[in-house]
Amino acid sequence: MTYHGVLRKMETEFAKPVQYYLVFENDFINFNQLLNKTIQIEFVKHECLNCHLDKPIYRQGFCKSCFFDIPQAADWIMKPELSTAHLDQEDRDLEYEKKVQLKPHIVYLANSSNVKVGVTRKTQVPTRWIDQGAHEAIEIVEVPNRYLAGITEVALKDHVADKTNWRKMLKNDVDDENLVTWREKLKAFIPEEALDFYIETNTETEIEFPVLRYPIKPKSLNIEKQQRYQGVLKGIKGQYLIFEDDTVFNIRSNEGIVVNISVI
Repeated sequence: MTYHGVLRKMETEFAKPVQYYLVFENDFINFNQLLNKTIQIEFVKHECLNCHLDKPIYRQGFCKSCFFDIPQAADWIMKPELSTAHLDQEDRDLEYEKKVQLKPHIVYLANSSNVKVGVTRKTQVPTRWIDQGAHEAIEIVEVPNRYLAGITEVALKDHVADKTNWRKMLKNDVDDENLVTWREKLKAFIPEEALDFYIETNTETEIEFPVLRYPIKPKSLNIEKQQRYQGVLKGIKGQYLIFEDDTVFNIRSNEGIVVNISVI
């Protein structure tokens, strides 16, 4: 059977283990059902997630012209502290920015390769943690807008990591941490504007991924360069497919690429 479509990040269902779905326009794949099966991935072309033209993908699934034009790729997406909708100030599209920025946001700790701090909209919990391959996570504050979450993250970055080591995460070379203790330790560094939103009592969320075998030396698949790849699927973690030969394929970083995926 062959599936055809443009790659977007896998949709997930929080279960034990997490269920992974790659959704195309007219079909979808539940990758959990394909564990231990041989899969072939073939590059077809590019398709910008915004203009849908066959143009080279620049970042985040968008061609270069769209990336520097649309509000979905503005700087405040990656740097929430740059959000200005709460001041009624437009960056690229104030209506869109209000829709996204003026919603409850969570500052959290997640443990994937190490303990890191991050920001997400409340509606994206626990999806965001799953996408990062975190096996445990906890909320620190719940604030009413993206700006407050952003300045809190910036303040905490001086005391805890804000990046994930993807190789370490995929090898499952991680230790369990007491995130409640981490949360309590970091409270002292939360900005005054956000301190009233600190979450006093909560527990860790634990996440189980569908992995039969973790890679020893993960090597990233560049499907655009290689054009075609075939391997036995051994697991899914974060937004990565993990294959028997230690090849890993990051669906998220290949958004905007049209592929054929065949089950051999």
